[in-house]
Amino acid sequence: MALCLLFIASYLIGSIPSGYLIGKIFFKKDIRDFGSGNTGATNSFRVLGKPAGFAVTFFDIFKGFIVVFFPLWFSIDIHGLIVGIFAIIGHVYPIYLKFKGGKAVATSAGVLLAVNPLLFLVLITIFFVILYLTKYVSLSSIIAACCCVIGSIFVQDYILLIVSVIVASLLIYRHTSNIKRILKGTEPKIKWM
Repeated sequence: MALCLLFIASYLIGSIPSGYLIGKIFFKKDIRDFGSGNTGATNSFRVLGKPAGFAVTFFDIFKGFIVVFFPLWFSIDIHGLIVGIFAIIGHVYPIYLKFKGGKAVATSAGVLLAVNPLLFLVLITIFFVILYLTKYVSLSSIIAACCCVIGSIFVQDYILLIVSVIVASLLIYRHTSNIKRILKGTEPKIKWM
């Protein structure tokens, strides 16, 4: 019973749509009506601007980060990664927004940060190098997710390997439209100052 409550709590926290809430509260905008229609960090940067984008990124990372410690705090014997999956699912399929949410990047990063900070730093470096070279957030996210699978093999964390395969698959699936636009040359690129 306690385990079920833990999963539900993680899902509900992951479901908190920070991009939607920040857009509504501070900008009187429903972020789903603009840009890609996504509630995540990338669309928040494009639609609401940099300060809001950074705030959404922080909150989405924090959602994934905090739930990993629930088993420790509530003395439940389960790996924090398993609990983290429910926050990621909540972010992608939030109950509060009829199951239409973000693409799992920032919340997944938060889960990884809590579980393996060193691997997180390696992957965030890879993300920004690819982003700098290509200017595609989606491609950078996909490559970083795939590198997480490889990284979990190197660190010999097989629970992380299983979870990272699941998350990378979900992330690639959620970026299907982005992949098609990249191949067509119509995917928006970020603009560096």
